[in-house]
Amino acid sequence: MGRSTDREIREKLLSRGVGALSDVELLSILLGDGGDYGAEETARRMLERCGGSLLELARSDMKRLRTTEGCGIRRAAVLMAAFELAERLNRQEALRPTVIRSQEDVVRLLGPFMERLPHEEMWAVYLSSANGVIEKARVSQGGVTHLVVDCKLIIKRAIEVLASSLIIVHNHPSGIAAPSAEDMAVTERVAQAASLFDIRLIDHIILAGKASYSFHQQGRL
Repeated sequence: MGRSTDREIREKLLSRGVGALSDVELLSILLGDGGDYGAEETARRMLERCGGSLLELARSDMKRLRTTEGCGIRRAAVLMAAFELAERLNRQEALRPTVIRSQEDVVRLLGPFMERLPHEEMWAVYLSSANGVIEKARVSQGGVTHLVVDCKLIIKRAIEVLASSLIIVHNHPSGIAAPSAEDMAVTERVAQAASLFDIRLIDHIILAGKASYSFHQQGRL
């Protein structure tokens, strides 16, 4: 495959999203242009050598990766770095709490990818009767200073996953964790809507950089 094909894969990513790419196409993005063979062709050969298994490919060392024609030191180094990053992400994910016992557990669960967002988002953490995490889901996305929250959607999902309780979490890109009047109104609306179905809103936590605010700890829930 020529370089035009490599370019087409990048255009596919931009137009359809990264989830639409095959294993070969994802690998070709990492390999990039350069060398005597196109990135897609090199990626295909690498996977074929590993029986089509990404796991087997990820276990390969530098020497084995370079046995594929077209995979030089630079390309092999990029792949090894990508596989190592994936492994570190898996280890971090494994450390996240599966049972919520405190505000700190919620911060560990959602803080890493919410605290630096340039816009506001709200997530809901749906819990079992033993406070086990059933699901965490983004329920709203807004601008820098505004968030539109649909309480019906939040409660609908709680009913679907048979949650006994839930926690809502949103971020303040401003870096100020103190709740606004709108934040307090949203908290009241979600709590009232949840109570109609015998579901308890345990907390509403605001994340602002490394700071956080808990409605529960402040006696507002």
